[in-house]
Amino acid sequence: MRGINYTELMVQSMTGYGKAEALLENGKLGIEIRSLNGKSADINIRSSLLPKDKELGVRRKLAEKLQRGTIDLYVNWEPNAVESARRINSDVALEYFRQMKLISYSEPGSLSQGRSEAIDTLSTLLSLPDVIESRKSEIITEENWPLVEKAIDEATDMLIAFRTREGAILGADVSSKVAKILEASHEIEKYEKERSEAVRERILARFAEIGASPEPERLEQEMIYYLEKLDINEERVRLRQHCAYYLETLGKEAYPGKKLGFIAQEMGREINTTGSKANHSEIQKLVTSMKDELEKIKEQSLNIL
Repeated sequence: MRGINYTELMVQSMTGYGKAEALLENGKLGIEIRSLNGKSADINIRSSLLPKDKELGVRRKLAEKLQRGTIDLYVNWEPNAVESARRINSDVALEYFRQMKLISYSEPGSLSQGRSEAIDTLSTLLSLPDVIESRKSEIITEENWPLVEKAIDEATDMLIAFRTREGAILGADVSSKVAKILEASHEIEKYEKERSEAVRERILARFAEIGASPEPERLEQEMIYYLEKLDINEERVRLRQHCAYYLETLGKEAYPGKKLGFIAQEMGREINTTGSKANHSEIQKLVTSMKDELEKIKEQSLNIL
């Protein structure tokens, strides 16, 4: 455990957020990427703007860079003034005009004062279906794709930086909790002599109840038997080893999250066995404290990449 500063670990959290923009010829494209906990790379493209032939490459790159988590990619579009302006469909307008003119002259009753108004009033034509239409153009093209791809990379890098900052906080937090478990484990040692004396007293009390006077050798054998049965030294040694391995993994591996979960399970086994063997009120309190810290470690480890 020496040589590692556990308060400055560079692990990553699985929670993160990043955004970037791409200025295209006809507007502004906004990229947002969000990530939460996940057992694998679950990538969701939350937009229909991204061309289908580009999705596979984007998914592959996000999975490679972000490794794990529930990852959502959003693409937002803000057209510029020219692009968002609507235009008159002259072909449709002229066809309406032709039909109205034809009707006007084919029906004598329609050659009244309202005939010229029906033909010449521009507002009438503009209110007819399909005369006014919005501009519809392809937003992401082969030509501007490098700009879009660059924005996706920038948003991904921002998310990784976010994850790294959160990971440093997580790493320091779980490290401090492991230190508390080690401290409690060391504190158990001062109760070992007291616990041995308590076992001796219980054995003597039991012999007194049945009116027996054991020989010193028999008493020693009974003491050895029960002390070996209740010995927790091996559990404490293994717990310290697991704690050291947890911190070593946290400090040295790039993506330690899954392994940390497995190590935490092993730590739990040794703590539980210590509690079942302890048979001492103060040791039980320390075991409860270690269990509490371990549960927090497990919870935080789920968010470590």
